[in-house]
Amino acid sequence: MQRFGLTVDKFLDHAAKWFGDHQVVWAEKGEVVARTGYAGLRDRANRLSGALAMLGMKLGDRVGTLAWNTRDHLEVYYGVMGAGGVCHTLNPRLTPAQLAAMIDEADDRILAVAADLMPLLAQVLPLCAGECRVVVLDGDASADHGEAIAIEALLADHGAPAAWGDFAEEAPAGLCYTSGTTGRPKGVLYTHRSNYLHTLRALQADAVGLTARDVLLLAVPMFHANGWGLPFAAPAAGTKLVLPGRHLDGASLARLIRDEGVTVAVGVQTVWLGLVDHLDRTGEDLPGLERVIIGGSSCPDALLERLRTRLGARVQTSWGMTELSPIGTMAPATAPPGPSGSAGRPPVGLDLKLTDADGRTLAEQRGTLGHLKVRGASVLDRYYGAEEDALDADGYFDTGDLATIDAAGNLSICGRAKDLIKSGGEWINPAEIEAIVGAHPSVRHVAVIARPDPRWGERPVLVIEGEAAEEPGLLLGLLRGKVADWWIPDQVATVGAMPLAATGKIDKQRLRADYARGLLATEPA
Repeated sequence: MQRFGLTVDKFLDHAAKWFGDHQVVWAEKGEVVARTGYAGLRDRANRLSGALAMLGMKLGDRVGTLAWNTRDHLEVYYGVMGAGGVCHTLNPRLTPAQLAAMIDEADDRILAVAADLMPLLAQVLPLCAGECRVVVLDGDASADHGEAIAIEALLADHGAPAAWGDFAEEAPAGLCYTSGTTGRPKGVLYTHRSNYLHTLRALQADAVGLTARDVLLLAVPMFHANGWGLPFAAPAAGTKLVLPGRHLDGASLARLIRDEGVTVAVGVQTVWLGLVDHLDRTGEDLPGLERVIIGGSSCPDALLERLRTRLGARVQTSWGMTELSPIGTMAPATAPPGPSGSAGRPPVGLDLKLTDADGRTLAEQRGTLGHLKVRGASVLDRYYGAEEDALDADGYFDTGDLATIDAAGNLSICGRAKDLIKSGGEWINPAEIEAIVGAHPSVRHVAVIARPDPRWGERPVLVIEGEAAEEPGLLLGLLRGKVADWWIPDQVATVGAMPLAATGKIDKQRLRADYARGLLATEPA
């Protein structure tokens, strides 16, 4: 058989040849800034490869991006990866010190930065050990950016055709850091092969299942795990792609979904909560929307039902990790909703197993709580810069999650092993409490954290955002008879807005720190 390297540039080549007029739409605040066909996007991205080579990018070099979901950012993705560079996406919601540490660890020498993030970059660069060339995205080419060069000027002055895919499929393609909600962010280095195979998994009918008739709204940040791999999957399928910029408020998204005919929308639950809040206020409907895919963190049943009812769309829950590229499991697009808390089944190419706390594979894999481990072609082997693999003796990666798998193969995440609360020598699982309380329709977000206790070691604290927070007794009453009495939290804290990490997950590390500093207003239960 022919040697045909599995490199991600082939996705855009395919789209340019067979779906050249299918659009990539870039918007800000719900208004379209630019429309580009895949053929035009491919031409700009390829000429950008030549321009980046002029700036010094060589095979394997890391190019950092500090940017939103825009056309320019997508062009950098392909312009860097297609020529054999490594696209290192940086999260603009991190601190300058964290960003500088990542830039230094990756040894970035070129940074592509959104124009409105240049003030942030000005805080980051003095903390960096090396010097970086800066390319400004999404802005006015005539604006004065000092020594930085605008992407339009770079393309005009130095853009040149470049050879794509002239390297091994095992070559590195992307670098993304974990969210850091459970510790210091760690780098995950993706290869072309891993991204290519992940894309084929995502395109399976019972996963994301995009087609050339679909219009995809990418509301998950492109700086988080390659935008869940959808910047590859959309051109691979010829799907019209809508990039909303940095503005993910309900009004902006509703306008884009309606005006652009969006059929599939992907993002974390907080985005869709804002969308349905907007629709409730305005009375609007979005009849063309067919599917909403949710990831980032477990979605309360009450919110899922609200989304299904208000949007009139199929809601697909999912589970994944940066270390998985990131899709792990997904509720099928064509089947009835799974059981409460289900994140669906793994597409082919990813294997799951449950073990005990000592890493021994459980004899019974269905209907049993265990530690979740995974392996596959798009699963991390070792963290960037680490000296040892992150795998067990059988080649599985420990996700750190507790999970169950039902008789139909549906995975349910039952919490992080690190989040378990040890009270009086016995374990309390916060996820079970969160699932019960989160089913109340007036609860927007719920979290359970541990507090130190001189008698019991640790005790649970219930943290609530939503109207129901005014009735803590009602919420605790929901737990009686469903969990052991000693599991029931004896303190309740209310917050106006739950702290969230950039991935949309509740930031329990921040909640624990706020509690320790006395910043959470608690009352006895």
